[in-house]
Amino acid sequence: MDASQSLFIKEIERLPDYHVFGRVAAVLGLLVEVGGVERALSIGDRCILMARGGRRVPCEVVGFRQGRALVMPLGSLDGIGLGCRAEVADGRPEVFPDVSWLGRAVNALAEPIDGKGPLLPGSVGVAVRASPPPAHARKRVGAKIDLGVRAINTFLSCCRGQRMGIFAGSGVGKSVLMSMLAKYSSAEVAVIGLLGERGREVQEFIEGDLGPEGMAKSVVVVATSDEAPLMRRQAAYTTMAIAEYFRDQGKDVLCMMDSITRFAMAQREIGLSAGEPPTTKGYPPTTFAELPRLLERAGPGTGTGTITGLFTVLVDGDDHNEPIADAVRGILDGHIVLERRIGERGRYPAINILRSVSRTMPGCNTDAENALVQRARRLMSSYEDMAEMIRLGAYRRGSDAAVDEAIQYNPALEGFLRQGKTEACSLADGYAQLAAILNGTGAKAGGR
Repeated sequence: MDASQSLFIKEIERLPDYHVFGRVAAVLGLLVEVGGVERALSIGDRCILMARGGRRVPCEVVGFRQGRALVMPLGSLDGIGLGCRAEVADGRPEVFPDVSWLGRAVNALAEPIDGKGPLLPGSVGVAVRASPPPAHARKRVGAKIDLGVRAINTFLSCCRGQRMGIFAGSGVGKSVLMSMLAKYSSAEVAVIGLLGERGREVQEFIEGDLGPEGMAKSVVVVATSDEAPLMRRQAAYTTMAIAEYFRDQGKDVLCMMDSITRFAMAQREIGLSAGEPPTTKGYPPTTFAELPRLLERAGPGTGTGTITGLFTVLVDGDDHNEPIADAVRGILDGHIVLERRIGERGRYPAINILRSVSRTMPGCNTDAENALVQRARRLMSSYEDMAEMIRLGAYRRGSDAAVDEAIQYNPALEGFLRQGKTEACSLADGYAQLAAILNGTGAKAGGR
């Protein structure tokens, strides 16, 4: 039996025994009221609206009002009017991932968008909106994971099953950093969610940044900025569901999403359309309720597999204390801060080491590694405190021994933190290079 026949048989087996139908009773903006099906639906269920010309518009139930179901579309509402038929979809929303999905790009509904033919569905469905594993049954985070980026490996060591945020404004290098992590990390599988991404940049990321090397062990989930808010939110859930499938196969998964801010914006559009009151910066309460439900799904599972989560946060106006950034920072196990002023002086990745933290450090390091990192941090902190005076020429050498030492080591440390997007660096090499710099035997080790 070939793949197409197997796919056809599995689709037949999933067909429901009967269908329930209703009718469109009202349309207001993105919200559609459907009558006659309220007893057959619950929050999060799906129904299909039949538009003119036979077009099928999938929708999700977001609430109920006066005996009618309130649904929002995952596509365009063109052709939908009063009296249009609404068909209740069978069962909970699920995806059926398979190992053969590696190297593929899909949309928020797990449908292929890369022109490489149909996807072979797996035998077991994974709920799109699954609950996180029970806290008491989860394993602890594992050993350190090699992410291939020198600055993160040494100063912000990440463990298997840890969740980190990458906080940055627009155009500071988040996408390039994500591609480096996907290509050079030691994770067996990478699942990458591009939420609300510019359509022009999707192919650039897949072919240019990620490349064949990174794509070979990745599944990319895409929802562009012009798609409906439900699709943009759905892309985050689908990304996590696919990552959970590979985790349950016992694999170490690197799950990356760009960006959680666009997920929150999509949830804001959905909540406000459903009639929720706006609270902080216009975000309704469900936005802050959905964030932990999504992010807590990453981490160690109940078996041997793990999901190491790296979630980008697009800070509004470079304000790292805006509501979404503040909420996400409180949920995750650390944060990596990318700063525009560092990128402007030509050092990429533009990571501000002093403002970034990994909450699994120093517990995952040896005493020697911790001593090395602490000394380097002290040198960078001393230089940063006097940076303005040094640049103005107002600091006189010999005034402070600690500052003199920081000035001596600063060029080598800056070179160490600089890394090209085609350059990989392992955990061991990173610590060896840093030790060589601080021991005075390799002052130019990181500056190549």
